[in-house]
Amino acid sequence: MRFTPHGYQTRAIDFAVDHPFCALFMDMGLGKTLVTLTAVDALVNDYLDVRRVLVIAPKSVAVNTWGAELRKWDHLGRLTLSVAVGTEAKRRKALATGSVVTVINRENTQWLVDQYLDPGSLRMRESWPFDMVVVDESSSFKSHGSRRYKALYRMRPFIRRMVLLTGTPAPNGLMDLWAQIRLLDMGERLGKFIGQYRDAYFKPGARNGAVVYEYIPRQGAGDMIAAKIADICLSMKAEDYIDIPDVVDAGLDVAFPMIESYRQFEKANLIAMEDGAEIQAVTAVALTNKLLQFASGAVYDDEHAWHPTSPAKVEALTDIVEAAGEPVLVYYNYKHELERILEEIPGAVAFRGEPEILKAWNAGRVPVLLAHPASVAYGLNMQAGGRIIVWFSPTWNLELYQQANARLHRQGQTKPVLLYHLVCPGTMDEVVMKALRQKDNTQEALLRYVRAKYNEINGK
Repeated sequence: MRFTPHGYQTRAIDFAVDHPFCALFMDMGLGKTLVTLTAVDALVNDYLDVRRVLVIAPKSVAVNTWGAELRKWDHLGRLTLSVAVGTEAKRRKALATGSVVTVINRENTQWLVDQYLDPGSLRMRESWPFDMVVVDESSSFKSHGSRRYKALYRMRPFIRRMVLLTGTPAPNGLMDLWAQIRLLDMGERLGKFIGQYRDAYFKPGARNGAVVYEYIPRQGAGDMIAAKIADICLSMKAEDYIDIPDVVDAGLDVAFPMIESYRQFEKANLIAMEDGAEIQAVTAVALTNKLLQFASGAVYDDEHAWHPTSPAKVEALTDIVEAAGEPVLVYYNYKHELERILEEIPGAVAFRGEPEILKAWNAGRVPVLLAHPASVAYGLNMQAGGRIIVWFSPTWNLELYQQANARLHRQGQTKPVLLYHLVCPGTMDEVVMKALRQKDNTQEALLRYVRAKYNEINGK
């Protein structure tokens, strides 16, 4: 297929070529992968500035997206690509091919770095072969304490070019930016240490005794940070460049016959908590997960066996599927949801990133596709397969929510996307959906709700 770039794509390609270390903050559907491969082709074959490129991506994207995108376009025919995913033997074989582009899943970042850099002495075991590194969905490197981040940062002095790609650079707020930008400039713009960044742009918020676990941006912090990183970051919003059919939020309240049992379950768990002022995120998350499970139709016990509470959501989903008359993509959050749906809905297929299932979906051969949002959240093109999304139960993760919806609502979609949320009124479903629609910080919303409910039940 011949590539005729849009003006915004040409701008992004030029930016990546002109800036050795840069971030492309491009919304889903703007063609981040195509733009990056085109820039790589120019750097390798025209400017002779790069020999080999490493792409670090989510596993499903590494397996399904980069190779498929390269094969699709005629102008990328000069590039070769190997996928270093799977067993260690398969990864080593892929590395040994000497392909221009090597794609690896982010979980193996540390393994890869350890092949070249001795973690004890920080001396090179053998020469690092990649002139350029592309971090696809760089928001997954927002935690500077993670092993993948530490491994990549150790290798940073040996990397001559780096491009970060994401449509959601700060999914949980401005604090997420520091680690990503530090990968590019090693602390030049936002500080070499997280404490410097916090002191400059944030003020302490909620705390437990002397421990601060929430930082609030100072007035104007967003503008100041944007100005600091503007020279190496290009930001593009989809609505500014492409015309995509609307998303229609079809809602769907599900009558929940077990509402009284739900309230008793919620009250019992809240009463069992310690003083509301000391409620921490970990206990709040545990409780809200239990409540979301209860509303979805089953609850896990301590042995991880699940016990049914109500078939209401499965029945509602069955009605949607039967009325649709076209393929339906269903997002689930718990394994018991997957098991129950597979048992009740004929033709439903579970998807965990398999290329053959993705191909069948896009060809219209899968009537009901069941996926966990984390398994499809990044980079997969699924818009050819359908336009109906059903969230069986909501997720607290705003980034996953937005990315998962963008699998169908993206460039190439020809019809309005119908978005169903199976919400049981009076349950945690409503609390999560309110936070998502308001783009609230979900952890803060979670803690506010649990503390308010605790105080209400305990008469405070």
